[in-house]
Amino acid sequence: MPRNDYAQPPKDGVYVRGLFLEGAKWDKTTNELAESDPKVLFSLAPVLLFRPVKKIEMSQRSSYSCPVYKTSERRGTLSTTGHSTNFICFIRLPTSRLEAHWVARGVAMLSQLDD
Repeated sequence: MPRNDYAQPPKDGVYVRGLFLEGAKWDKTTNELAESDPKVLFSLAPVLLFRPVKKIEMSQRSSYSCPVYKTSERRGTLSTTGHSTNFICFIRLPTSRLEAHWVARGVAMLSQLDD
């Protein structure tokens, strides 16, 4: 999304930027997940628009439920929800591949890198 597209707040929802993809990259041409470049562990995720929608209105396009973590450790103590305290949420990312493809590669989003 070009920077001027999110210079103003959205009418509904919130823009989120600064997340990183681990194990994949974002293809700006097709607007979907793509294989990461050789020897590149992390890539900057696109600006995301979190917008509330009714489940019936959600896109039926193939997607990957990408886990988002605070750090790359991907672990922490279990909370009352049964998830790690390092886990933030799942984000549905468009893809033309099966979800199992990205699960096998351990694709996740991180809110910060270790360095």
